[in-house]
Amino acid sequence: MNISAEVFGVNKDFDKITAYTLDNGRIKAKIADYGATLLNLWVPDKDGNVKDVVLGYDKGEQYSDNPCNFGVTIGPSANRIAGGNVENDGKVCQMIKNEGDNNLHTDLNHGLHKKFWNVDAFGDNVTLTINIHDGMYGLPGNRMIIVSYTLTSDDVLRIGYYAVSDKTTVWNLTNHSYFNLAGEDSGDILAHELKLYSSAYTPVSDDLIPTGEILSVSGTPFDFKKMKAIGRDINADDNQLKIGRGYDHNFVVEDYESGGFLRHAADLVDPASGRKMETWTTLPGMQLYTGNHINEPNGKGGHSYTRHAGVCFETQFFPDSMHHDGFESAVFKGGSAYKSITEYRFGTI
Repeated sequence: MNISAEVFGVNKDFDKITAYTLDNGRIKAKIADYGATLLNLWVPDKDGNVKDVVLGYDKGEQYSDNPCNFGVTIGPSANRIAGGNVENDGKVCQMIKNEGDNNLHTDLNHGLHKKFWNVDAFGDNVTLTINIHDGMYGLPGNRMIIVSYTLTSDDVLRIGYYAVSDKTTVWNLTNHSYFNLAGEDSGDILAHELKLYSSAYTPVSDDLIPTGEILSVSGTPFDFKKMKAIGRDINADDNQLKIGRGYDHNFVVEDYESGGFLRHAADLVDPASGRKMETWTTLPGMQLYTGNHINEPNGKGGHSYTRHAGVCFETQFFPDSMHHDGFESAVFKGGSAYKSITEYRFGTI
């Protein structure tokens, strides 16, 4: 395993961004200290040809804007919270309302994905740490967050999360990489084939907030229990798909158990290149987002990324979980550590 560091340009304030590359001889992953961001992920196809399979940018300063959140770490609260309000220990905490009347991804302009993290890089691992103060983002607690990227000898990119606060607070951390297994320059992912290890999903209202229901996917366009092309049903006459302009929904990971056990959440295959990626997680949910709003003319290599150019697998607690009794809550007591693992396992068919 090799690890190297290099300057990856600057942010909009001209602060130097450093990137760290993990290389196991087949796969290379590049991670930035700005936003704890996965910048590049080079993976071989069935013939050994290597391509970068995540969307992103060539220049550090482009990540200062990054409206699609390519590759970044999202937190402390990923996804949506109705009204942006959370009750902690009997007190209502108000987050900013940045998507209508709701909160999306904590703070789109000043969130953790727009901060520099402290880095320790060694062996097969890049570990990033950040501290945030009590009241920041409208949430309580002096908080420490650790995100570690590990590239294993058997072609697994493992992302580990650890967080702790001195007060009761919300923890729901995720990575926001957009995958295109044909290569980031290869158009849309509608021909990619997908299998989800999920028999249920959480439907949403018109503002993409979960209704609180947990519905079976059977007989709906949300049924990926057997491998099918992502694009097969994406334009079906279904109100849930119309709301999101495609898939932008939380799926229930089957056989979830609290306690940190990895569960198989998804298989993604590009039939043309033969690349395959499995997603595994210790969390109860996974947001499938098919890049329905991508409109980026200045991607890597000057490539234009358009709608459905990549697909996200955002492992998570269910969105808005603190407002629904049937959802496992993302509110953690002070001193109680949040821990989770997500693995992206690569191979070929």
